[in-house]
Amino acid sequence: MPKNQVQAMRAASAVLLSGVLGLTACTRDYTVAYVYATASSNGANGVINEYAVSYQSGALVALPGSPVSTGVNPVSIETTSNGLFAYVINQDDSTVQMFAVGSGGQLSSKGTYATGTKPTALALDAANKFLYVTYTYQPGYSASNTGPGGISIFPINADNTLGTPTNLNIGNGPAGIVTTNFNNYVYVIDAESAVGSASPYGVLLAFSENATSGALTAIGSTKISTDASGRTVASGYGAGTVPSSIAVDPQARFLYITDRSTNQLYGNVVLAGGLIQPMQNSPFATGLLPVNVTVDPRGKFLYVANYNSNTVTAYVIDQSTGATSGTATANSTTVGTGPSCISIEPALGIYMYTANNLDNTTTGLKLTANNGTVAATQNSPYPASGAPTCIATVANGSHASQVINP
Repeated sequence: MPKNQVQAMRAASAVLLSGVLGLTACTRDYTVAYVYATASSNGANGVINEYAVSYQSGALVALPGSPVSTGVNPVSIETTSNGLFAYVINQDDSTVQMFAVGSGGQLSSKGTYATGTKPTALALDAANKFLYVTYTYQPGYSASNTGPGGISIFPINADNTLGTPTNLNIGNGPAGIVTTNFNNYVYVIDAESAVGSASPYGVLLAFSENATSGALTAIGSTKISTDASGRTVASGYGAGTVPSSIAVDPQARFLYITDRSTNQLYGNVVLAGGLIQPMQNSPFATGLLPVNVTVDPRGKFLYVANYNSNTVTAYVIDQSTGATSGTATANSTTVGTGPSCISIEPALGIYMYTANNLDNTTTGLKLTANNGTVAATQNSPYPASGAPTCIATVANGSHASQVINP
């Protein structure tokens, strides 16, 4: 084919692509999403590393002015479904910090709010009307006098600032929380410590959410009570030995929990009324010290970050049963050192990123559509300030989301 025809075809293709994707030859040309990686800094204020995601390759480029400051030891980040706001919990400050996402992806802090002591995880409900923050110690308890924790329930105002929280006491060691896209269910994992000669054990707590007030009501096997000493006692469904993270598929059919002690992934089926039933053939093997789990935006694949293996393991989700297929060795991909968190951008749903706690990097991976396996994105890994702890992604405003919403 003559060279001038090839050039003409390329130019026509570029024009077509720009029209379909809303891309231009300047400013945010091929930025499909933004990535935010929280990082701690040896007892000082932490940071959020801000990146732009290349539409073509998934490569990350640090945004101007990155990183932005947080409180001390930011450990988790959650973004609103419209991608315009983010909330970060600062564990050593016992606060949650609100950020606005600017037109160029940069974050700006808009307020800080007190939580219960030593927050561990957070989740927004489907309507983005309430923010749930699990914390480690109720009043009167501390690291030197351990006891049960709770959930701070923040109403979200029209401008996304947080209102005065209410509180729900739960059990010991709350480690994770997730909300469903449908039917307003909330699930929490407690890591109950060993007492005397007994072994540690995990508890899965199930709640229904009042969509008007945000209040949580225990359902199924979940029971919240107090013993003779006034200490809160929580019981519920089994969640392994030391549960470390929890995720639910986009259609709220399947619930998954990683167990960092036994290197396993526990699968559960969500029944009518939000009740839980263990999945057939569960648990499934993971790599060493699984600390985070996520499901891709279409609900087809599941990924586990294995902290001590320095890998991410990919699984295919059986759409009928929720069972995962794949092995922790054959389906694992090496990432940075100490991957602590995973996020998949919602714009295309094909680029995944890990926060690597021990080598100060962020790894980029591209998902294969037919089987969910992953390969490194261009120039991965990407440098990060501080020791990365968690990661979140939002779609660029000009791109549609692949997330399944109610």
